[in-house]
Amino acid sequence: MESPENDRIPLEQAEQIVLRWDSTVSEEARARMIFESDRQEINQYLQAVDEIQRSMESTTLSDDDGADEESKKVNTTIQIAMARLEDEFRNILISHATSMETETLAESFSSNYLTPRTSSSFSEFPENEDYSNRGEDDGSSRNGSSSFLERGESSTTIASYRSMSSIREIDLIPSDSIYDLRCIADRMIAAGYFRECVQVYGSVRKSAVDASFKKLGVEKLSIGDIQRLEWEALNAKIGKWIRAAKVCIRVLFASEKRLCQQIFEDLGTAADDACFMETVKGPAIQLFNFAEAISISRRSPEKLFKILDLHDALFDLLPDIDAVFFSKSAESIRVQATEILSRLAEAARGMLSEFENAVLREPSRVPVPGGTIHPLTRYSDDVTTPDMDFTDHEGQSPLALHLIWIIVILQFNLEGKSKHYKDNSLAHLFIMNNVHYIVQKIKGSPELREMIGDSYLKKLTGKFRQAATRYQRATWVGVLYCLRDEGLHVSGSFSSGVSKSALRERFKSFNTMFEEVHRNQALWLIPDTQLREELQISISEKLIPAYRSFLGRFRTHIENGRHPEQYIKYSVEDLETAVLDFFEGYAVSQHSRRRSQ
Repeated sequence: MESPENDRIPLEQAEQIVLRWDSTVSEEARARMIFESDRQEINQYLQAVDEIQRSMESTTLSDDDGADEESKKVNTTIQIAMARLEDEFRNILISHATSMETETLAESFSSNYLTPRTSSSFSEFPENEDYSNRGEDDGSSRNGSSSFLERGESSTTIASYRSMSSIREIDLIPSDSIYDLRCIADRMIAAGYFRECVQVYGSVRKSAVDASFKKLGVEKLSIGDIQRLEWEALNAKIGKWIRAAKVCIRVLFASEKRLCQQIFEDLGTAADDACFMETVKGPAIQLFNFAEAISISRRSPEKLFKILDLHDALFDLLPDIDAVFFSKSAESIRVQATEILSRLAEAARGMLSEFENAVLREPSRVPVPGGTIHPLTRYSDDVTTPDMDFTDHEGQSPLALHLIWIIVILQFNLEGKSKHYKDNSLAHLFIMNNVHYIVQKIKGSPELREMIGDSYLKKLTGKFRQAATRYQRATWVGVLYCLRDEGLHVSGSFSSGVSKSALRERFKSFNTMFEEVHRNQALWLIPDTQLREELQISISEKLIPAYRSFLGRFRTHIENGRHPEQYIKYSVEDLETAVLDFFEGYAVSQHSRRRSQ
């Protein structure tokens, strides 16, 4: 702050300069800003402030009677100068308080620093893990095939996967304005106006941070607000939060930290850290409140992969959080992040354990009505697939194998439950429904699909199609057997070559069997519309041509006899319509009423 001796100006002139810029008495002073003037005028004002500050120090040491009067005058002048500098400080900050362009930065972070789910490890979540014992000096790298917690069997140290190069500081304010801000801050702090300087800085820069938060989609939600959200809405917000958190920690907060250092470093009383925390502590708590709310929310299996995503993202950010919030005053932020990480790991463990227990201990022996999806399959939601050949999955992470093991148990459980159906056709439909549900859930989860692999997904698809084929054989072989020619033809000079009595029995048998199938299977349910329609089409492709051909060959033999309506109860169109009733979960009478409406 010291000016060169030859740059010093007389005290009286210094006082005049300060008073000339007193905005409380001068219209010109209110209309203009000093730091928007030329450099000479700026330097002149700063020199005047320095001179008054020196005079104040010297009068404090003097014992002269006139010193008190001089001291009061100097104190009044320095107060006017500090009020002016505070206004100038605020004005410079406000002129550069626009939010940063976050869209491009967010896009770059969304893919570059998200680890593929296949790298996750169930050993990521050891019991009572202490995340505060992180290996700070470990610079080992991580790629998509390695576990994101590289540790030996007995190791309790979590290694960072990368260097601090992930932090991307950007210039928030031009260098000439930073120089002016530092000149002002230096003089305000030296004059005892540290708190005022910090408050002005924090209020303006926090507004800029809030504007950047808004651009990134970081909402001001309390923990209670977040926990009251429906899972579908929360699910979408988690992905946005992960992208935003990367930008906030590695760019926004890091750049704010750098700006504080550029302006306040070495000005005493840890001013740079005080201003940084004044600016970002509230936004940082707001940011982490979202992850905290998720970590303590009600557990359910469908949340597992999003919980793991949050865990991955926060773990990756932990070294950066330590780097940005390294000071003692920022310890609460570091502690909050560490505790959230531990709770997310505990939540993931709990969800896996909960699902595993549900699969292993589900005791029900009562078949699900209509062969629809079992509640256990719905409960498993995003983590359900049957029958895994572990030899085909060498190199899978422990987490993937653990999930696969649970999935295998689920398949055996469902196979066992299918045996409680007395009707084999319904048992096959039950398996088809449940395996199809599993396949659709895998297809709907990019993380699980990557873990399971497309080749195994094809095997699962084949399994539910196999169950559909077995259903058709169990149901329709007997029905179609009625439409065979064998046993209908007779030989003899007085015969037409067709046994009318045998033909009547065939039509009666077909009518009886189809009526029973129609009545029963209209009540059965295939919840997935596309699967239901595919199976109806497949049935029609076998049944309708066979019936049309049989009816075409033998119709006249029945119609030329007595009471043909007792034997030919269905036209081809009747069968086509009846097949559409199958697997809708309604009684045949209800279908008739619905069609007549």
